[in-house]
Amino acid sequence: MHQSELPPPTTTVMQGGLADSLFETARRDPGLAQIARRTDGFPTTWTRVSAAELWDEVVDLARGLVTSGIRPGDRVAIMARTRYEWTVLGYALWSVGAEVVPIYPTSSHEQVEWILKDAHCVGVVVEDEQGVMTVGSACAALPFLRHVWQLDTGALTQLVERGRAIPTTTIDSLRRIVLPDSTAVIAYTSGTTGQPKGCALTHRSLAGPVDTLLAGWRHTAAPPGQQPAILAFLPFSHVYGLMIQGLCMRGGMLMAHEPDLHAEALSAAILSFKPTYLYAVPFVFEKIYKNFLRSAQQAGRGPLFERAVRTAQDFAEASERQRLGLGPGPGFDLKLQHSLYDKAVYRRLRAALGGRVCGGVSGGSPLNRDLALFFAGIGISVHDGYGLTETSGGITVQPVGREKFGTVGRPLPGTEVHVAEDGEILVWGPSVFQGYINNAPATAAAFQDGWLATGDIGSVDAEGYLTITGRKKDIIITSGGKSVAPAALEERLRVHPLIHQAVVVGDNRPCVGALITLDPEFVAHWRAARAKGEHPVRDAREENELREEVRRAVAAANTTVSRSESIRVFRVLPESFDMTNGLLTPSMKLRRDAIAKRFAAEIEAMYQTSSRVPREYAQGEPSVWDESDNVFR
Repeated sequence: MHQSELPPPTTTVMQGGLADSLFETARRDPGLAQIARRTDGFPTTWTRVSAAELWDEVVDLARGLVTSGIRPGDRVAIMARTRYEWTVLGYALWSVGAEVVPIYPTSSHEQVEWILKDAHCVGVVVEDEQGVMTVGSACAALPFLRHVWQLDTGALTQLVERGRAIPTTTIDSLRRIVLPDSTAVIAYTSGTTGQPKGCALTHRSLAGPVDTLLAGWRHTAAPPGQQPAILAFLPFSHVYGLMIQGLCMRGGMLMAHEPDLHAEALSAAILSFKPTYLYAVPFVFEKIYKNFLRSAQQAGRGPLFERAVRTAQDFAEASERQRLGLGPGPGFDLKLQHSLYDKAVYRRLRAALGGRVCGGVSGGSPLNRDLALFFAGIGISVHDGYGLTETSGGITVQPVGREKFGTVGRPLPGTEVHVAEDGEILVWGPSVFQGYINNAPATAAAFQDGWLATGDIGSVDAEGYLTITGRKKDIIITSGGKSVAPAALEERLRVHPLIHQAVVVGDNRPCVGALITLDPEFVAHWRAARAKGEHPVRDAREENELREEVRRAVAAANTTVSRSESIRVFRVLPESFDMTNGLLTPSMKLRRDAIAKRFAAEIEAMYQTSSRVPREYAQGEPSVWDESDNVFR
């Protein structure tokens, strides 16, 4: 086994719960801007809420919860997008010792029923009538549920009015009896296979990684002298989103909420709020890069942009080698080119992100090395990290000044990481969860001699940097006995502008294959660039050109693996994988079993077609789709 550990930091011992940090900030610095809210009727205007104002709202809501019978240890679900009310609700519940059960608002009836029943929730907060209907359809199976509150009908205002008679000292007394090792959140796993499992996370385990990151990384979140400003758009229903909220609330950062994850809404929010730091998943960083590329091509600056990208990556790679003690750093010519492109290109790219972004963090899955080098080269260093629901968030991250792109960094101080003989990553540390509620067998199975078995596979290098290869359960074994980890191939495919998603298949098949979906925006741009006049002609030549582009993307991905691991056949699908069709988890992970079942016929046809592929493709190039795969239909 390999082990990597940094010395634990000197930190103040936690005495209470998560709500204490808001109380302490309001007492110490009542005028500090804690939240930015959109002004009613002015979507691009943000109004700041001070720590004192936020604390008053939290206490007033907590009084209403007490009036409604919410007691310490009660579990209340929040089934809402990332919005201001989520934060107020969470801290109000923690103030009275209740436990928060996050539920994705897009969850199915069956998922909602399972979570509310399994967690014995006494109340649930929903956004709208659709949420009420979803919960209502499951009420017969929920004997513990007493309250359903709907945000969009003024439920919080009504709770505040009901609680007027409760003294504020009651809330303060309840808050003071919350212990660090009390359960704060029951976070359910994504449920990529089987029923979701509820992870019991304590106040201490949620605060630990946050405080460690604040101690070592907060200074990177804004230019010197500025308050960090964070746009929270990832779901608070996921532990990564909760971690972002915790960083803002415990670190005195200005936090804004964006509930709409569509590209247009997110872009508008970034431009108007002007964050100093981005917390996102790889898909978001990939999308930002593709939008940059598409905009440059539409403006007739595609070749310039591509040269600027290569210079940014070369500059970042040379700088990386220098800080790791492996090289002298960028040479004079490279520095000059980089400086010129900074004025002509990179500055415009930073302006497209609001003009203040100086860095970011990527989590959820590993970030492509070339993409990380690109962002670092344009002046936005993205620190890749790794964590699980069961670890209350991050357990590794890129160390400041010692970033090694392509890895997920080194373990946080106080955390240990081992790699078992079979490649599985094992974790030990204070942020590891208490266990799965109502599921002792699953809890026992999650640990090996006291170490959390993550289910991920990877390696640790001589300097302690962790590289994630993929999920243990996702390993593909071909009929020839070759084991293939699909994640690296899928990541490489997604970097291509035309490709939106990719799922590698091949279990018990003679070779590795891939299901691919195309990026509709970039396909439209690609088509427009080849249009004749005002009306693009979707002729056979255009179709063949698109096939050739996808084939080249697959061939490029294959250069990163051995021949026996390479993609030999692929199929382009007309339907994307998303949450509405049940093919993505709410944390944007692929539901591989569901995808394989949904597209079983396409997979079968793909392998049958491969037996009829021309010799030149069968020997070296991946197979194209047949005539029935016209993606324009």
